[in-house]
Amino acid sequence: MKRFLLSHLPSHFLLFFSLLTLVAAKCHVDDETGLLGFKSGITADPSGKLDLWKPGTDCCTWPVCRLSGYIYIENNKLSGHIPNNVGKMTQLDALSLEGNRFSGMIPSSISELTQLTQLKLGGNLLTGMVPDGIRQLKNLTFLSLERNLLSGTLPDFFSSFSNLRILSLSHNKFSGKIPESISTLAPKLGYLELGHNALTGKIPDFLGKFHALDTLDLSWNHFSGTVPKSFGNLTKIFNLDLSHNFLVDPFPEMNVKGIESLDLSYNGFHLGQIPKWVTSSPILYSLKLAKCGLKIKLDDWKPTQTYFYDYVDLSDNEISGSPVKLLNRTDYLVGFWASGNRLGFKLEGMRFVKTLKHLDLSRNLVVGKVPQAISGLEKANVSHNHLCGPLPATKFPATAFLGNDCLCGSPLPPCKM
Repeated sequence: MKRFLLSHLPSHFLLFFSLLTLVAAKCHVDDETGLLGFKSGITADPSGKLDLWKPGTDCCTWPVCRLSGYIYIENNKLSGHIPNNVGKMTQLDALSLEGNRFSGMIPSSISELTQLTQLKLGGNLLTGMVPDGIRQLKNLTFLSLERNLLSGTLPDFFSSFSNLRILSLSHNKFSGKIPESISTLAPKLGYLELGHNALTGKIPDFLGKFHALDTLDLSWNHFSGTVPKSFGNLTKIFNLDLSHNFLVDPFPEMNVKGIESLDLSYNGFHLGQIPKWVTSSPILYSLKLAKCGLKIKLDDWKPTQTYFYDYVDLSDNEISGSPVKLLNRTDYLVGFWASGNRLGFKLEGMRFVKTLKHLDLSRNLVVGKVPQAISGLEKANVSHNHLCGPLPATKFPATAFLGNDCLCGSPLPPCKM
């Protein structure tokens, strides 16, 4: 069977197999030393992925060899420190240890991996500051240190990375301001993710020069002041998240042709209306404008498309009317949150699409009965409305139904006969 398969491969594949046989018979000494040193620092390997890493064996049975130039060991629950010997693997083009349990500091020897185009250490338990020596990795196109416990100010070395396309430092403990050197990434950077840190100051005006930017996440920080008017130049941006900061009016007029995902929730905005550039987007799927000072009648809002909406959060505004018309035009809705408004409609008239998992209509003016379809949700809250009648069997706690006119049945008191 193997002979049959090989005989039907194109000639360039046969050449590849020949090279693999000739070149990969023995590990290069630098690769072997580096890999074995790396393995020695790992304290737990539940999956046994590293059992094949033995002296004198073919490196291509390991995750790296001279032909490939990469290490991807992701989501394997490896723990321990990243050993300093990692710097000996100087031929690497890419190193990814994402989704493990590595702890301690990022070793300074990583600065010796000057061939790297990708460095991905996200989803671990790494601590301390980012080594300044990373500035030596001038070929980087992808740098991800997200979802760790890294601290200190953001390093001011980004002028070294003229080819960087993706920069993700979110979900850490970074403080201070966005460094000026990030402005040098403007020509090529497509993804800038700095959310879930403790960054302060104003959002720099130079971010408006990032004309190639697809995704910008500055959420869950301590940014203050206004959003720069220069954001109107971000014509290619698809995903914008500025939520959970201390930003204030006025919000600039954007000139995007289509926004896919927008979150401005929980700042100091008083938008009044949902912006026209949002309403006119033909590709919007996630819209989160909680506590943005919206004062609209939902029946009158007519977005260009709603079919692909999956997450909508309009909580804590002054929105009246009914969401039924909007929600009945969606087929992929996963979550709808609209608590703390003045919505008034019959709950039975709402369409529960198969994809819907989360619904929060609490603190509104909703009337009618609770439909059986609500039992298929993962989370629901219809408390503090004007609902009445017996409840269907659900897994939700009493707090999901409290404060209504006359609901009864488990988990509330029994209905009177």
